Amino acid sequence: MSEPSTPRFIPIADQRPSAIGIPDAAWGQNALMPAVGLLTDARGRELRDLRISVTDRCNFRCSYCMPKEIFGKDYPYLPHASLLTFEEITRIARSFVAHGVQKIRLTGGEPLLRKNIEILIEQLARLKTEDGRPLDLTLTTNGSLLARKAKALKAAGLQRVTVSLDGLDDAVFRSMNDVDFPVADVLEGIQAAHDAGLGPIKVNMVVKRGTNDHEIIPMARHFRGTGVVLRFIEYMDVGATNGWRMNDVVPSAEVISLLQKEFALTPLEASAPGETAQRWGYADRHGGHDNTAGEIGVISSVTQAFCGDCNRARLSTEGRLYLCLFASQGYDLRTLLRNGSDDPLLESAIGHIWQGRADRYSELRGAKAADAGTGVRRVEMSYIGG
Repeated sequence: MSEPSTPRFIPIADQRPSAIGIPDAAWGQNALMPAVGLLTDARGRELRDLRISVTDRCNFRCSYCMPKEIFGKDYPYLPHASLLTFEEITRIARSFVAHGVQKIRLTGGEPLLRKNIEILIEQLARLKTEDGRPLDLTLTTNGSLLARKAKALKAAGLQRVTVSLDGLDDAVFRSMNDVDFPVADVLEGIQAAHDAGLGPIKVNMVVKRGTNDHEIIPMARHFRGTGVVLRFIEYMDVGATNGWRMNDVVPSAEVISLLQKEFALTPLEASAPGETAQRWGYADRHGGHDNTAGEIGVISSVTQAFCGDCNRARLSTEGRLYLCLFASQGYDLRTLLRNGSDDPLLESAIGHIWQGRADRYSELRGAKAADAGTGVRRVEMSYIGG
């Protein structure tokens, strides 16, 4: 096989950073890195989780993700021809699975806005891990379209969903999504997902001080004993459009302290390597975990970095591979796909990229070694998902 020409990259003049090339080591027959089911990066972290953004569009305008003043009616979303096709997504996913990925999460934007997403789910559901097991196939959604789509998603092969919900107070929720969407419709979607068997369901609440932190206890009361796992997420400094300030962050330790004034909690072990959430179970009268009451979790990406065992890669909707949620650039896999490269070369490129990964932004946060004062623009969460 002849060596392909070096890919050409065209920068997009908007909130998306420009792409970077595939490592030189990936090119050439003698440099190919075969997929053997176990791939580690420069810090010894295994590749196990792939998050795929299927659209850069969303029907909400949450201030911490897609503020309306930036993502207005004239925002230059990607044209359809720039998006990865379902077949291209599946091909890339297959190469990641060959390298040891066991879990795939579909994200956005709002992934349920991608037309015929059930077809993609069917294709991904046919993939198997290296030892022949089905993938853990999940999807994160704002819940706005979930009530009408839950049955079809389950039938296509989706296993479970995570729903973003930042409060039960309707006025607070409408204000935060900034499109006047009612909380009742999201709750209806959660119920529809439960009825369809898309579980266990997780609900993520981004907590912002002075905005919805008073909703922590009501949210816990509402979902306790329902089988839904509620997780509180520290407001993160993702991208450059949300006006993030440390003063707006409610540390997870503060969230747990508040919850413990209302509920007896007991710490739980991580359910999987690289898990982002610290798990807490509702305790019974003996101090053990009351399984009927369920559990909550906290994701402390600001105050307690979990870079050390991060096993996640992220694929943007037009095929750029990002190695960190706080990355400033992504590797252009789409060009590799569309220039006729075969699967061994695609797998080799992924292997070389991950093998060179040394990202640890959250561990460096606040230090000059991160990106403070450098003018580097990090990728937006709406572009590569959470």
